[in-house]
Amino acid sequence: MTDHLLQTRWLGRVNYAEALALQEEIVTQKRRDSTIADTILFLEHDAVYTIGRTPDQASLRGASHLPHPLFQTNRGGQATYHGPGQLMGYPIIDLSRCGQDLHKYLRWIEDLLIGFLAKFELSATRRTGLTGVWIDDRKIASIGVGVRHWITMHGFALNICGDLAPFAQITPCGLANVTMTSVERETDRKVTLAEAANIMQQLAQRRINRLRIEAGLQTISI
Repeated sequence: MTDHLLQTRWLGRVNYAEALALQEEIVTQKRRDSTIADTILFLEHDAVYTIGRTPDQASLRGASHLPHPLFQTNRGGQATYHGPGQLMGYPIIDLSRCGQDLHKYLRWIEDLLIGFLAKFELSATRRTGLTGVWIDDRKIASIGVGVRHWITMHGFALNICGDLAPFAQITPCGLANVTMTSVERETDRKVTLAEAANIMQQLAQRRINRLRIEAGLQTISI
């Protein structure tokens, strides 16, 4: 899905290493050519654990017990799990068009997730001092970003359906005793990843103007 403000792509199932390589390729292209459209990649991963560049590895609780592969990657944050049934969103956005404001960008992602969940009649919120999105005391979406020369990569993981048990093998995002939840668990409704990605694509297209500051960019309604 494309307009002059934002390109969005639903890629289906992609393994973590391939998705990371694709992000890095697009970031490199955007550094060379500032006219290349901002992009959000939507996909799901085979089961994998990841952790950001941090000397504190405690959230892994060691690593030898983990039932799925582990990647140390170039985002911020502690350990998390990605797998089937989880919608990944990887925005590759030039923040030099958005005031070079990383705080504003993180709040934009949270608002996008909260708006998505509202479409399923779920009242989600952010929590002070904790990046991510919650339903009461249950965490439904995690956020971890990387920025190179003000171009973003990585992004969010939203639990739609699927097995949440692998989260129990780590301390998700370094938060002790956190309960992870999903759209399916909260609504008792079957939602496919393709359906979720389509809704998120349309929502991102409508809301990208809230992030931009350039006077020449106009609002588009879909």
